[in-house]
Amino acid sequence: MPAKPYPTDVIEQAQSVLNAWKQINAELTLGNMNVETFTTHITQTADTASQIDSLETQLTNLRNQRDQEMAELWDKVKRVRTGVKSFYGDDSSQYEMVGGTRASERKSAKPKKKAA
Repeated sequence: MPAKPYPTDVIEQAQSVLNAWKQINAELTLGNMNVETFTTHITQTADTASQIDSLETQLTNLRNQRDQEMAELWDKVKRVRTGVKSFYGDDSSQYEMVGGTRASERKSAKPKKKAA
């Protein structure tokens, strides 16, 4: 991801510039920008950043909830497969139907080669 085209502390820098601007000459107008429009822009930007922070926190909470639910669901999937395997056997078509690999379809273990 490319670097942002602004510093990470732009709101703080803008607030500092605003304070200095007010001390220098609060009536100074730069083109169509004055102290009031600059203040409004700082406020809008800070509000937007605050909303993003809030939404990111919500998203993090939802991701954590999703991960917990997925882990619980995976445990239940394994439990169902194990139950079907114990009830019908590990070579049954029922075990294959719930996603297990039938014993007759598994590859046999190959012997490991001894290190020289």
